Amino acid sequence: MPDLSDASKTQIDRSQTLDWGDRLKAIRSHFLTKWIAIAVVILLIASSVRHWMLMSTAFDLGIYDQVAYLLSRGKEPISSYLGFHHMGNHTAYSFYLMALPYLIFPSVYWLFGVQAVCLALGAWPTWLLAKQAGLSSSLSMAMAAVYLLHPLIFNVNMFDFHPEVMALPALLFCILFARQDQKWWFVGTLLFALGCKDALSVTIAAMGFWLLVFEKRRFYGAFALIVGVAWFLLATQWIIPSLSGSEAAAVGRYEALGGDSVLEVALNLFLKPHVLLSRLIYPGSLQYLALLFVPFLWGLSPRHLAPLVSTIPVILLNILSSNGGQRDLVHQYSLPLLPFFLVAVIDSLADGQGLLRQRRWIILWALVIFVSLAKYGRYYSEYAQNLDTWQASQEAIALIPRHEGGVITDNWHGAQLSQREHIFLFRGNATFKEDLPKADYVLINVKHPWDDNQEFTDRMFDRLKRRPDLQISYERDGVYLFTRKGTSANQP
Repeated sequence: MPDLSDASKTQIDRSQTLDWGDRLKAIRSHFLTKWIAIAVVILLIASSVRHWMLMSTAFDLGIYDQVAYLLSRGKEPISSYLGFHHMGNHTAYSFYLMALPYLIFPSVYWLFGVQAVCLALGAWPTWLLAKQAGLSSSLSMAMAAVYLLHPLIFNVNMFDFHPEVMALPALLFCILFARQDQKWWFVGTLLFALGCKDALSVTIAAMGFWLLVFEKRRFYGAFALIVGVAWFLLATQWIIPSLSGSEAAAVGRYEALGGDSVLEVALNLFLKPHVLLSRLIYPGSLQYLALLFVPFLWGLSPRHLAPLVSTIPVILLNILSSNGGQRDLVHQYSLPLLPFFLVAVIDSLADGQGLLRQRRWIILWALVIFVSLAKYGRYYSEYAQNLDTWQASQEAIALIPRHEGGVITDNWHGAQLSQREHIFLFRGNATFKEDLPKADYVLINVKHPWDDNQEFTDRMFDRLKRRPDLQISYERDGVYLFTRKGTSANQP
């Protein structure tokens, strides 16, 4: 891909003389503060209402809620959902910081709050990058709006909690620090982003290649490339196998490439190019590429596509995966791509390119994309489907002591009860052989079974009724709470 033109580089370097004090002073009482604050409130309310409607899930909100709770209580962060140490999941060491607010008061709403702040905060480095590139105040405002109105921001916020949301503003700041030649800020921010999820090492390594080859920023590019590759190998070849007892969980999604390990799958990318080619022309892959590019078609230009080099590994991984959730704008898998599309558009606008160059038309395009692709309609079509048992579920949950006793339940109720050492989801025979001895309460909704598997839920319910060591302590609208005999429950 072509490098930046000299004119573009001149514009990008134009505001490097401004220090952070000047920037913070300029932002004070600025429109951006209000935009970010409004976005935080909207995102926090949206995720909180979804949780209140009992539509959050144990995978993944419950996992991180439990880990943060255990860390705040000085206990080893071993998730009972997964059965192994937190670092054996995605090596997300930056998530350890979440223990701090949980020390004040353990609440899942800390996760929603941090997620809302991080997702909204990305508008700030986006605006700074636009200003640094020499864009007018009007176009810089438009770029901040493009960020906030991108469907991924709203949709990912609605999908429980994932630590990589913390890396989104960090990646944008990494690009900013590299262009401002601020080494220590770059290093610290990059290491934080790296610790948000193991898969981000691939994006960071690719970003290093872009900075090194196209941006000609040797220190920043070399550091990101080396650290990204090193952490990928360390995480996938040692930390995750040692703590989880198996390969990284996502390896199974790439059976088309063959191989039983991360390195074998990576090697087969080169040994089996026909697999990649066949997936690239797959209709689902073409639709996914359209979803990525359409929101930015108004501003992309062929001369300034170099930042998209950083997106290639993640795009290929998402296309090759058997998990369709990696090829949409609903789940978190495409979130690391967003900073580089934004930078490509900013570079294009800075060089006088782009189909749209007026703020109102750019924001109108972003609004149309948001209305078309954001999943706000789920409140009516999907989230309301279980409201007929909502009151019963709330009453049953209230009978289970907070933080005390082991629990077995479904994916929806699990997200409400995760702040304890032992909590498990229904999983057939293993529920009775391995989990039940550690559990004091079993909560089941036979009217709205998880994943609509009525046969499995009825079978679990029949087996629970026949257990002599369990008694039904609550029953209403198809919601049942079983309590181990001799175990006390909260008073209704």
